[in-house]
Amino acid sequence: MTKDLNFSELEAQRLAPYAAKSCLSKGRRHPEAEHPFRTPFQRDRDRIIHSHAFRRLEYKTQVFVYHEGDHYRTRLTHTIEVAQISRTIARALGLNEDLAEAIALAHDLGHPPFGHTGEDALNHLMEGHGGFEHNAQSLRIVEELEGKYPGFKGLNLTFEVREGIVKHSSEHDRPGMNSEYDRGRSASLEAQIVDIADEIAYNNHDIDDGLSSEMLDRDMLMDVSLWREQFDEVKKKFPNEGFKILKSQTVIRIINAQVTDLVDSIRKTIEEEGIDSLDAVRSRKGNIAHFSHAMEVKNKELKKFLKVNLYSHHRVIRMADKARRILRSLFSVYMREPRLLPPKTCMEIDNIGKERVICDYIAGMTDRFALDEFKKLWDPYEKV
Repeated sequence: MTKDLNFSELEAQRLAPYAAKSCLSKGRRHPEAEHPFRTPFQRDRDRIIHSHAFRRLEYKTQVFVYHEGDHYRTRLTHTIEVAQISRTIARALGLNEDLAEAIALAHDLGHPPFGHTGEDALNHLMEGHGGFEHNAQSLRIVEELEGKYPGFKGLNLTFEVREGIVKHSSEHDRPGMNSEYDRGRSASLEAQIVDIADEIAYNNHDIDDGLSSEMLDRDMLMDVSLWREQFDEVKKKFPNEGFKILKSQTVIRIINAQVTDLVDSIRKTIEEEGIDSLDAVRSRKGNIAHFSHAMEVKNKELKKFLKVNLYSHHRVIRMADKARRILRSLFSVYMREPRLLPPKTCMEIDNIGKERVICDYIAGMTDRFALDEFKKLWDPYEKV
């Protein structure tokens, strides 16, 4: 019976006209037979989850380095949160949940150790050699660096997932792209909602982690409209609860308010502009996915608060400076003596150049591995 069902066609029947359908996908670079009961986007999702790069996200920094505590977000937990928010938004709008989830799960695969500090450090070290940008590195991972299948490098993902990775863009992310990815056209709406889900997730979990670490002052947060409005409602509803519960409930309410605002804003644009196809989404100047003006003002206020009070906190600055010195030292010593690299990695130098090989190797490190490697190479009492 399973063989008689065309799951891609069943998927298309239940999706909105402006959603991306896997049966209309531009396909994979290397043709493969389709799976009998998984759509192409579902297979992409599974390939990403089973990749080496995805597993390494567990020990890569979001804001707090992994050894600072077990309860702070990592790149992995952040990625899962983005995927969950993306699926919720996609379901509410009749979009392709599987495509949104696959893009969300892959969006941070290229992040190096130590978060955006690590990215900035590698970009500086690779000046004159193509630079470094984590979206481009995510694409490089799924197209070149992962090796699990015979006959081709990478994961051989569909065009739509790869496009969603390279067109991912937020305050920190400004990717470049080649002509294959239609520079002049907008990404699918599924890719667009992942961008906003990413922002919703990291703003809110940084509030949570910032308060848990006591880097953020709860009284100062009352100056931020989004926090104050939701906290006052929670406090009114649960007057006898401690701050830990109030904090968690406030963060939940902020996420819900932002997701609801985004869904309503997208629906309004679709209705007003008569968006009735994927081509209409791609042809539109500017993204359909955005907050209302009122929510955007509040969101900018929150981001400004976090930048001043969390991302510029002296503890974060101290760890960031340490991270830069570690990565610069590793890059320098590998450049001086490439044979310090694993033999299999060293063999790639003739193919893609010493700088890019070293960059790929460092970018693939977890925070823990980078710290251990630094100790092995500089501490005379540490086993090599």
